[in-house]
Amino acid sequence: MTGTERGFNPVSSIALTLGSALLWGVAHLATDRRRTGLALMAAHVLVLAVVITAVTGFGPQLLALAVQPAWLTALSVALGLVALAWSLVIVRSFVLVRPAPSDTVGRALTAIVAAGLCALVLAPTAYAARMAYVSRDVVQALFTNSTPVMAQDPWNGADRINFLLLGGDSAPSRPGVRTDSMTVASVDTATGAAVLFGLPRNLQRVPLPTGPARDRFPSGFAGAGPETPGLLNEVFQYAEDHPEVVPGVRRGERGPALLKQTIGDILGLRVSYYALVDMRGFAQIIDAMGGVKVTIKEPIVYGRYREGLLAPGTRRLSGSEALWYGRSRTDSDDYVRMGRQKCLLNAVAKQADPITVINSFEQLATATKRAISTDIPQDLLPPLVDLAHKVKDARIRSLNFVPPLVNTAYPDWDLIRDKVAEALADRPERRTPRSAAPGTGAATVPPAQKADQAVALDAACG
Repeated sequence: MTGTERGFNPVSSIALTLGSALLWGVAHLATDRRRTGLALMAAHVLVLAVVITAVTGFGPQLLALAVQPAWLTALSVALGLVALAWSLVIVRSFVLVRPAPSDTVGRALTAIVAAGLCALVLAPTAYAARMAYVSRDVVQALFTNSTPVMAQDPWNGADRINFLLLGGDSAPSRPGVRTDSMTVASVDTATGAAVLFGLPRNLQRVPLPTGPARDRFPSGFAGAGPETPGLLNEVFQYAEDHPEVVPGVRRGERGPALLKQTIGDILGLRVSYYALVDMRGFAQIIDAMGGVKVTIKEPIVYGRYREGLLAPGTRRLSGSEALWYGRSRTDSDDYVRMGRQKCLLNAVAKQADPITVINSFEQLATATKRAISTDIPQDLLPPLVDLAHKVKDARIRSLNFVPPLVNTAYPDWDLIRDKVAEALADRPERRTPRSAAPGTGAATVPPAQKADQAVALDAACG
């Protein structure tokens, strides 16, 4: 029996159409189609129960699925099917309860309501499907394919996993990429407790790994020639330009491969993966977020010709301002800049909340593909998401190997490895000041600084 046969007025027709959008089958029950109406209600309740249970009970697991291309494709298809089914229910409900043909205005109003309800259903599901598609594209563009990791223990029994985080500073006036920001994040795989080890860009005489690289620079890295100072931040591009020092590794992977092993040897750690962020692309990510709020403790002058000033205080920085916040060395030095860079990364991580990400999803995705490169495999993303949840609630500390702890011209490599071991054991040894070995120029470090160089990152950033 249709609405024409039952004689529904416009108010009743609109109410029943709206009710059917909120709970499938209402219009069917009103027109004595009980079996179909009850079946639709049961299906709708089942769909809602599955969604609510998944979101409330399996949130982390859903995030792990959200970084797997196959699941993202399945999600896009599922969302499309649900939206189509929902829209068909609304349309069929409208047909069942629409006013009589003689009531032209009533029919038009009910049709407009039905069309609006279909749009309300289709628009968000279409956007969600679009987000799933874009996410799939980002995952496939950024992360490499690999052999599957072990599901039971993706970390292969390791107590800690070490990631090399690089900030690349490329410019039109300078060929290649200089990794002016180098930090190893060492994360406890059980608890998520992390220590960030920062290495200054101007470390000299860096020992390279055994093999062709060490054979070329037996006394430590000296650069590409007299015109280069031979600093740690040159190793990445040197490897890219000289494939013979990293034999068997293809272009684009030579720099990360040599730098991971070099920094791993310096710290006495096995560095498993790297992520490189282009600083100009990082500024685009911040703009897509709507800026980032930081606390500036001292005035920051920026620009080669002192073009601008970031005044002290807590303020929201644009992408370009954040870039200068993390890059400027005017009236300061590399080591102050290193601290600001960690504070900036910490602020971005904390302020990238779900609402911000959803509102600027496509812009963020586009900027991320331009700004980031990594060798983290796709199959490792689900356990990495689980580990990130642990890190978020765990203690994060930071230890920078800068003067006076380390003399960058003549680094004490044994001291660096000792301090790394102390920080990871979380039992800093209070030893007497260590004097420089004859001829090395290594700095003497006061006992108070040796007590615990690893400080809480949030405290350091104010």
